[in-house]
Amino acid sequence: MTLRLYDTATRSTRDFVPAEPGRASIYLCGATVQAPPHIGHIRSGVNFDILRRWLEHTGSTVTFVRNVTDIDDKILRKAEEQGVPWWQVAQTNENAFAWAYDVLGCLRPTVEPRATGHVPEMIVLMRELIERGAAYAAGGDVYFSVGSFADYGALSGQKPDAMQAAGDTDVETHKRDPRDFALWKSAKPGEPFWETPWGPGRPGWHLECSAMAGKYLGDRFDIHGGGLDLVFPHHENEIAQSKAAGQEFARYWLHNGWVTMSGEKMSKSLGNSLLVSEIVKRVRPVELRYFLAAPHYRSMVEYSEESLAEAATAYARIETFVRNATDLVGDVTPGQVPPAFADAMNDDLGTPLALAAVHTAVREGNTALASGDKDTVTARLAEARAMLGVLGLDPVAWADSSGSDLHAVVDGLVALALEQRAAARERKDYAAADAIRDRLRAAGVVIEDTPHGPRWTVGNPEA
Repeated sequence: MTLRLYDTATRSTRDFVPAEPGRASIYLCGATVQAPPHIGHIRSGVNFDILRRWLEHTGSTVTFVRNVTDIDDKILRKAEEQGVPWWQVAQTNENAFAWAYDVLGCLRPTVEPRATGHVPEMIVLMRELIERGAAYAAGGDVYFSVGSFADYGALSGQKPDAMQAAGDTDVETHKRDPRDFALWKSAKPGEPFWETPWGPGRPGWHLECSAMAGKYLGDRFDIHGGGLDLVFPHHENEIAQSKAAGQEFARYWLHNGWVTMSGEKMSKSLGNSLLVSEIVKRVRPVELRYFLAAPHYRSMVEYSEESLAEAATAYARIETFVRNATDLVGDVTPGQVPPAFADAMNDDLGTPLALAAVHTAVREGNTALASGDKDTVTARLAEARAMLGVLGLDPVAWADSSGSDLHAVVDGLVALALEQRAAARERKDYAAADAIRDRLRAAGVVIEDTPHGPRWTVGNPEA
């Protein structure tokens, strides 16, 4: 089955045919780094990481570009509020986003360009648009002429005649049409600026992505992705300015749904954001990744503590099988994904059915474990690890990640406690043995006695 993806531009599910056979190019709108990431921000990182992994699993070489918007009105306001330089706000939060992507197991992008590093490319793009009559300079600003682009509104399905003014500048007097949007904003006192042929200033939000996508992926690339809230005006404006400059630009447009709370989009303005750094204090990062990966990427995800706990429990079942199976048959090389998983992923990245295939393998593997059927255990373990690898959820890979050093320290301490427990049981001091077990459980370490000896896992201290 061919990979099929829902394309926002055509409002249809289309066969994915890359511009260059065997290669796939993706541009993902990354963070505007005015604040640290909440899970609504980071969902697109997880969703498009899964797309990338699936493309690579099926044999494509992927070029993955994820930008950083490090100059913006919001960043400047935050800097003024905090009394620090604008670049300090940007760098601090860029570091927070990089940490969040890493901690949730997202592969590093091929390149992660910053807006401030690509002003020369923006100048070239603006000059091209002005020469083609699609943009104009006025009062030190540069604006895109919406009326010059006949297909404006096609991505979002809006009619230009019914659109309101583009609210991207404080003073609208220089615009020929209130719908026109700013490509370049003239310098204001105390703000950072770059020199251009039209005067000093800084880039508009939309211009930077077109310039960076063109720099690293060329005039034509395969997939442009981002959150649903970016369809208009950001992606609509990217299409207009890029195509007006003569580029084919993106061939497929993919948008992930929001994370909501009480039915409202998670955002700073609503005051209901949940920072990644706080949530991973309550659940393990891999459990948060499972929570974000399990729903279909285009669906809305309603956050609650209960749903997060359910995700953690579901992942624990997978993790327990992988651990028990590995104890019985040893480490295995991940095998081929089963057809049900491949069909689900090829159907617009259907992760709900893909995870159902994972849990089917786990159930069959557990049945084989109970009967001592090593061949079946080995087969289901190889399948499960292959599927989990595509989803970025393989417990073996997570155990080998950056947290493995801490795991080794804890493992040594627990092993010492288990030796003391074993010694107590040998001398028939069962009260002391039980006390050691209970102390470990209170600390969140659950002990399971197996035919191969005691095994420990991190569990619920209240269990």
